[in-house]
Amino acid sequence: MGAALLAAAPGFAQPADPENLLPPEPETVKEAQPDYTQMEARQPSRDTSRTTDQATRRESVDRAFSDPQFQTGEIVQKTAADWPQVLPWTVEQALALAGFIEGIGAEGLNPADYDPDSLRFAAEQGRSEVLDEIASKTFIWLIEDLRDGRTPMEGRKQWFVMDPDADRMPSGKLLKQALESDDVAGTLTSILPVHPDYARLREELAKTPETDSKRRKLIRANMDRWRWLPQELGKKYLITNVPEYQLRLTVNDKIIKTYRTIVGKPGNTATPQLGEMVEGVIFNPTWTVPQSIVKGEGLGAKVLANPGWAKAQGYKATKGEDGWVTVVQQPGPTNSLGLMKLDMPNRHAIFLHDTPSRHLFKQANRALSHGCIRVEDARTLAMTMAILGNMENKADIPVIQQEVQQITGSREYTAYPLKDNWPVYITYFTMAQDVNGELKAFSDIYGRDAAVLAAFEAPRVANRSRVQGEEIIPIAAPGA
Repeated sequence: MGAALLAAAPGFAQPADPENLLPPEPETVKEAQPDYTQMEARQPSRDTSRTTDQATRRESVDRAFSDPQFQTGEIVQKTAADWPQVLPWTVEQALALAGFIEGIGAEGLNPADYDPDSLRFAAEQGRSEVLDEIASKTFIWLIEDLRDGRTPMEGRKQWFVMDPDADRMPSGKLLKQALESDDVAGTLTSILPVHPDYARLREELAKTPETDSKRRKLIRANMDRWRWLPQELGKKYLITNVPEYQLRLTVNDKIIKTYRTIVGKPGNTATPQLGEMVEGVIFNPTWTVPQSIVKGEGLGAKVLANPGWAKAQGYKATKGEDGWVTVVQQPGPTNSLGLMKLDMPNRHAIFLHDTPSRHLFKQANRALSHGCIRVEDARTLAMTMAILGNMENKADIPVIQQEVQQITGSREYTAYPLKDNWPVYITYFTMAQDVNGELKAFSDIYGRDAAVLAAFEAPRVANRSRVQGEEIIPIAAPGA
């Protein structure tokens, strides 16, 4: 919440002479900007042998998933009509499937969920329709868990990312492909997450002793979270891990730039997990103050009663004939959204934005907002997105840069669309590589691990929904 809103909150005692924590705002932004064509991606060193081998068995990001689209409605998988769910198996293929299941622990799954003993017994009886039924059902269960994740939606608290993989890689199509190619293991391996962070967790699971069950469970839970996302996130994207308080700008899964973040406080203001498209940048945004603050915290009455104070804080209030008070904070250094926000339309009213309270980025625990994500060095992020979202060649860079500097210095509300939209993923991993490439466990600030761990302890759930059943509740104070 910005300093102006804190001052308006009942019971808040503001120092008589508070320190000015904001840098002076120049007429134009004069900070030197990086040469975006020469920026080198940094990626932690790791064993790439498995990832490289896997890449040879799949389409490239450019061809297969260069422009991911996020769908908010329910997707109906039409495999029942378009692809057979049961096909003939040879004994050798069934035994290959059983062998794959026995090694499935490497992917953080439990072999017992897929009953390899029954499959082997059926195979030992020779070719039969029973074998076809058992092997086909088992194969599809594996596909669902490796492609979509084992945790049912009830265990994915506030996870609203829509995963298109079941439509891109239908279960029945993969079943047919595996049997026609006579490569059951290769087909199953080809659908695993390709992000290097998943490979890092897999490596960590392999070297964690069975006696360290707590750590192994945490690794498995976070491997599953990668399966809740699209297999390929795209050629370029923004991704933020809420418990880490960091945002990454990435190209080809390699980090180009990182930014510290402030995320939602635990409880009703926790930041949900989303996959959206950044359509533009709003420079010098206005902020329509929510009624929870206008009425609930008395800001509307204060603005109307103190026009001088309101003007100094950038507030404009209107009162309708019915008595309804609307307060809008104008662009400026005290605006709660700072100098920019990313335009990423979504039903949750969540977006990434600047903040005038930049001193808060120095804190270790940065779960402080009403749900939106505040970004440190937001001017650089805004400039970067404007350039990368609109440049067609290197000559465009200084033109866009000068244009954005003039817009920012004007202090006028300006919507700057991106011709090339960028995916943004708001994720939640409690064990992952940090921005320096170190594998770390992060504080479970929203208490979301428990439901995932409980799902792994419970029997596997069949016929799982692909749609989050939790109610979407737009945050009470977007941007605060």
